[in-house]
Amino acid sequence: MPPRTAPTRTTRKPTPKAPARNDSIPATCHMNANSSPASKTALQKTAKSKSEIVKPAANKKRLGPTEPISKPAKRLKAAALNTPPTQRLDIYVCGDGENGELGLGAKPIDGKKPTYVKRPRRNRLLDATTVGIVQVAAGGMHCVSLTHDQKIVTWGVNDNAALGRDTSWEAPTRDVDLESNSEDSDDEIDLNPLESTPIAIPAESFGKSVPTFVQVIALDSASFALTSEGLVYGWGTFRANDGVMGFFTKDAIESEKKKIYEKKLQRKPVPIPFLTKIISLAAGNNHMLALDNNGKVFAWGAGEQSQLARRVVERTRFGALTPCRVALSKIKQIACGAYHCFAIDESGLVYAWGSNNFGQTGILDGAGQGDATILKPGIVESLRPYKIRDIQGGEHHSIACTDDGELLIWGRCDDGQAGIKLDELPKDRLVFDERGKPRILMPTIIPSIHAVSVAAGIDNSFAVTLEGTVYSWGFSANYRNGQGTDDTVKEATLVSSADIKGKKLTYAGCGGQFSVLAGPAEN
Repeated sequence: MPPRTAPTRTTRKPTPKAPARNDSIPATCHMNANSSPASKTALQKTAKSKSEIVKPAANKKRLGPTEPISKPAKRLKAAALNTPPTQRLDIYVCGDGENGELGLGAKPIDGKKPTYVKRPRRNRLLDATTVGIVQVAAGGMHCVSLTHDQKIVTWGVNDNAALGRDTSWEAPTRDVDLESNSEDSDDEIDLNPLESTPIAIPAESFGKSVPTFVQVIALDSASFALTSEGLVYGWGTFRANDGVMGFFTKDAIESEKKKIYEKKLQRKPVPIPFLTKIISLAAGNNHMLALDNNGKVFAWGAGEQSQLARRVVERTRFGALTPCRVALSKIKQIACGAYHCFAIDESGLVYAWGSNNFGQTGILDGAGQGDATILKPGIVESLRPYKIRDIQGGEHHSIACTDDGELLIWGRCDDGQAGIKLDELPKDRLVFDERGKPRILMPTIIPSIHAVSVAAGIDNSFAVTLEGTVYSWGFSANYRNGQGTDDTVKEATLVSSADIKGKKLTYAGCGGQFSVLAGPAEN
């Protein structure tokens, strides 16, 4: 099997049909070392004996993804700060799938391949009755989900331990001559079944007393989970401009006194030091935000584009893997883009910081300059007139909706990110490149859509409406928009498929080359 692309949102497996783009304005995000594809180390890993492979079930037999994965463990008896979700969801996926990120298994089901899903398809391996997903998060090339009975189920690329469990697998060998003569050769798919099949992280990985989880979140190469007591667990690794950066564990924190920084993959979940009474998590490509019950915000991870709201220099960059408080007070909501961040305070003011080369923060300072960043949180004056309900960032653009259902978009707009016709907008809403082409859009309303939640991908977006319908637009390679085409969708368009017809959807999430939708399961 050929090596595959490293799991990062900024660099994906090349897509022949993807339209070429002219980046005459340089972007600091594109300077990330993740843009240099890294080969998967030992994709065809040495086969382990059955006794060596992690067995999630206490009865020692391997169970399918729809079966109980482990016996209930003792719960921590600390006072609960957060309440876990309980509504079971149907999960729908669309997009590439060649690295198992759709979670549709390794083989076709009812004649449908688990790859190149053009429109949203219900994932039958995540059945609401038997598995019961209550929350799901899409990362660069993997997903993390939480079940009604407190299992954390993962699938997708595990090159950097983002799944939090063992996925060692050796691809079967084939006779090339026989394969070329086989009528079924086109149906053969070399997906790792332990990555492409949703499987729970073994309960024992969380210690003797398993916490009650309330939220899961996914980055490019790492995952995190929040507990009802306000503690945070994490696994995987952060990536910086030059590749794998590492993951601060408790042991690494202790060694910090000796100025020794460990660079490694965290293969099993560990508690994140210095974080207590956390009520919400948000993730960028390779950085994290956490919000505590006193309105304090903490940031950690890679910080080359000022996304940590503090200056990170090469000499001390590994110190950025330690959660550190952001200079804000009384924040009620946090959100991230790929390399930028948002925070909303109790009065409704929106603050932003991080990469701003395309005005993706909504702040005009430096917009259009290749290395533009907002070092410290600043008020987004252009959003002051709006009461923001939900806000999310992509790579070079951002999207939000208000309490009144207005849908706002801003940032890069040269490849359908705006979702509206640019030639009908006043010129003072746009920044043009040297050829006179629209390149950056000021916060602008997308009309005729009453949105209650939003999602942003690399350069595409989704909006969920009050009625439970979903619109998508933007760059559509790998069918990530669920519109049945890999051509750019320049205007916000209703997403439809046989599986979601008549369904009320409440969630949309964007991965690197795929998307996930969800809605309450019908009894």
